[in-house]
Amino acid sequence: MPCQGRVRAVAGRAANLVHMTSSAITASGLRKAYKDKVVLDGIDLDVPTGTIFSLLGPNGAGKTTAVNVLTTLMTADAGTIRVAGHDVATDTKAVRAAIGVTGQFAAVDDLLSGRENLQLIADLKRLRPAESKQIVTDLLERFDLTESAQKLASTYSGGMRRKLDLAMTLVGKPSIIFLDEPTTGLDPRSRRTMWEIIRQLVADGVTIFLTTQYLEEADRLADKIAVLDGGKIVAQGTPAELKRQIPGSHVRLRFATDLDLDTAARILTDATRDDEDDLVLRAPSDGSAKSVRDLLTQLDTNSLDVEEFSVHTPDLDDVFLALTGKTNTKVSA
Repeated sequence: MPCQGRVRAVAGRAANLVHMTSSAITASGLRKAYKDKVVLDGIDLDVPTGTIFSLLGPNGAGKTTAVNVLTTLMTADAGTIRVAGHDVATDTKAVRAAIGVTGQFAAVDDLLSGRENLQLIADLKRLRPAESKQIVTDLLERFDLTESAQKLASTYSGGMRRKLDLAMTLVGKPSIIFLDEPTTGLDPRSRRTMWEIIRQLVADGVTIFLTTQYLEEADRLADKIAVLDGGKIVAQGTPAELKRQIPGSHVRLRFATDLDLDTAARILTDATRDDEDDLVLRAPSDGSAKSVRDLLTQLDTNSLDVEEFSVHTPDLDDVFLALTGKTNTKVSA
């Protein structure tokens, strides 16, 4: 739609500010302590421009402190941090102009309508009347809030409030957005709607720094994940890379006959028989394409046909448990 195109153009122009560097956010040796308690113990971060980066960790790991430092709400004790190409310590104003922050709870004014909430932010940003009107109208349409624009925010559902909150963040045309648990409390349909909005923002060139209590959300959205525990980054990589670090990955191979199964078992000495299916072997594998290809080639060389196969890898719950020792699948930020 035309107005969606205009909003995307606005986001694109904002993103150009960051595209001058390949990294939207970098931190080296970031350290923060409260008296004798070290909360962040020299962490390093690198968030590529135009990607979704998710920071995970158990309660007390230091995630909120990290976000507060990156968004200039708190001063680091040591380390070098650059956001949108600007030094957080010496160029705070420029950093704040480039970022948007959406907290865990929707920061909307219940006594104002949806349109008035957006207009309030536009006035605080000192936008020109014509520009302000256009941006507010475009954002209401993009977030499917046009029909309820004149209704008080107090009448909005949880999903509508979260959408309005994110729309208010976009009034300032941020090139980097920090999302703190953006889907907490939302029903599955509203959560998926928010995921789509986040993906659209990234497609427009915006960088997303995400903290979430849903591991599935990080798995589906994030290009890169860092796991923070005890003030240190204990693992970092794509969701697939993190899963491959955890033992338990295997290829499930199903054969047509017992003879084929027995022959394959002699060839694949590390494979084990499946307790639930007499014709299935489980062969250890890191889940990578090369590993699976090598395995199938080995069977093909011995003239063995696999009737069907599937790759099974640990999920992020397994990763989180292995790295932090915590079993909770909901990870507070």
